Amino acid sequence: MRIDLHAHSTASDGTDSPGALMREAAAAGLDVVAITDHDTTAGWQAAVDSLPAGLTLVRGAELSGRWHGGEPSIGVHLLAYLFDPEYEPLVAELARVRLSRDVRAENVVAMLNADGVGVTLEEVRGYAAGGTVGRPHVARALVGRGLVASMDEAFAPEWLGRRYRLPKADIDVTTAIRLVNEAGGVSVLAHPRAGSRGHVVPDTLIAGMAAAGLWGVEAGHVDHSPEDREHVRALARDLGLRYTGSSDYHGTNKTVRLGAHTTDPAVYVALTTTTTGTPPITT
Repeated sequence: MRIDLHAHSTASDGTDSPGALMREAAAAGLDVVAITDHDTTAGWQAAVDSLPAGLTLVRGAELSGRWHGGEPSIGVHLLAYLFDPEYEPLVAELARVRLSRDVRAENVVAMLNADGVGVTLEEVRGYAAGGTVGRPHVARALVGRGLVASMDEAFAPEWLGRRYRLPKADIDVTTAIRLVNEAGGVSVLAHPRAGSRGHVVPDTLIAGMAAAGLWGVEAGHVDHSPEDREHVRALARDLGLRYTGSSDYHGTNKTVRLGAHTTDPAVYVALTTTTTGTPPITT
């Protein structure tokens, strides 16, 4: 089985609609794919409605978490799988983060405008296509206006990488883990050693998250070196966590393709037999 447990659609910052994501997953030869849009379940139903024969869908989300145990605080992303999408405490937290994302977009556009960059909020929201607004949508507006040549350039320090980078209101990471567990799901720490996109998550913090109920860590990821992947796998074994592999696919917003890294079928079986919130879907 080829299993990819981390992919994004236009419900957040991917460029494929949920239905197109399902078709792309089948064309890539996947047996199982997870839809894990940022802080939202908005793409779930459209993905189910478009599921090709023979492909299994794992419904999930990538949660914006933050550890506040030191200075500075550390942003972490949690891949939450097969949870109940109607569990109200979790629903409320996700809604709060999505609102924060929208406010952040407004403030980034205002900063750009103050410096004479004429990007509009309507453009940014247009690129979001009704989904959760993220920094890639601001980046696409910059590319669309010819202000930068590529998405990579848009995230350079002189643009969104530092000068026009603002925080959002994340979920306390231990609270996020608890809420996902209460909703019948499990959480997996996404790309913990991807230093190119943020902080490398310290092993001590991962150990604390494991004690708080974290289920697994993502070892196979395009932003992890072979040494990083082995380090994460060894740490997972020491902490009694599962480890996964996935693409973190975003369509044309990134160059990585579906199935770039995959998850061991035994880990997938453990995932599906542990969760009680919402089952995988197979047509």
